[in-house]
Amino acid sequence: MSEVVVVKLGGTTIAEQRSVLGDVADVSRRRPVVLVHGGGRRITEWLDRLGVPTRFEGGLRVTDPAAIEVATAVLRGVVNSELVAGLQDLGVDAVGLSGVDGGMLVAERVAGMGLVARVVGLQRDLLDSLLVAGRVPVVAPLARDERGVVCNVNADDATAGIAAGLGARQTVFMTDVDGIRGADGTRIREITAAEAEGLIARGVISGGMIPKVRAALAALTVHGTEAVIADGAADGAVSRAIADPSFGTHVRRGAVG
Repeated sequence: MSEVVVVKLGGTTIAEQRSVLGDVADVSRRRPVVLVHGGGRRITEWLDRLGVPTRFEGGLRVTDPAAIEVATAVLRGVVNSELVAGLQDLGVDAVGLSGVDGGMLVAERVAGMGLVARVVGLQRDLLDSLLVAGRVPVVAPLARDERGVVCNVNADDATAGIAAGLGARQTVFMTDVDGIRGADGTRIREITAAEAEGLIARGVISGGMIPKVRAALAALTVHGTEAVIADGAADGAVSRAIADPSFGTHVRRGAVG
C-alpha cells in the first residue's frame, strides 16, 4: 500500500478551485499527491461556442471526432494548464500530463459512445518518477484505446485507475455534495463496498452518484485502502477528507470500524 493520495477535482474555473488547490498544496508538503481533474462543463461551453452538439448517455459524453478535438484542447490545454499554474503559484512543483503521456492510462473503447474509453490498467513509471522527485502530477483524463486512438475518459474512472494502479492508501473524490445519503436522507459517514453495492441495488444510491460510488469502489485495491467522497467547496476539504472520519463518506473494502 502506498502513502500516495490521489485527488480528483472537477473541471470548473481556476477561481472556483483556488481554495481546494491551496489545500492540495498543503497536503503535498506532507505526502505525495496525484491530482486528476475533469472538465465537463468547460468542454460543453466550448462545444456550444463552436456549434458542436452535445449528447450524453448513462452520464458519459458521446464523443465524435469534432468533440474529441475540443475535449483534448480544453482538458490538456485550458484546464490542465490553469491548475498547474495555480499550484505553481502556491510553490508546488506541479507537472501537467494526460493519460496519453508515457502510455500512462491503459484503456479500451466503450461500445456505442464514440471516442470514449474506460481505464483497464496503469503504466506507472512516469508517475513514479515524478513522485520520487517530489513533484505533483496533474493528470487530464485522456487515453489511447487499444487501437492507439486518443479518447475521452471519465475523470472519476481515470482517478480510480490511477489509485488502483499505484495502490494508493487514500483516494479523494471532490464533488458538489457532502457524501453518500442513506435511505433516510442523512449522510453516511462510513460504508463498506458490500453495503454500497446493496444501496445501489435498492435504488438508494442513484443517478449521478452511482458512477462516483463505482469509481470509489474501483479505487479500493486491498483492505486498509479507502476512498472518500466529499464536498470540495468545504474549507480544508482534502485535509479533512484524509484525516477526519466524520467528513464526507469514507468507503472501504471490508468491515468498517
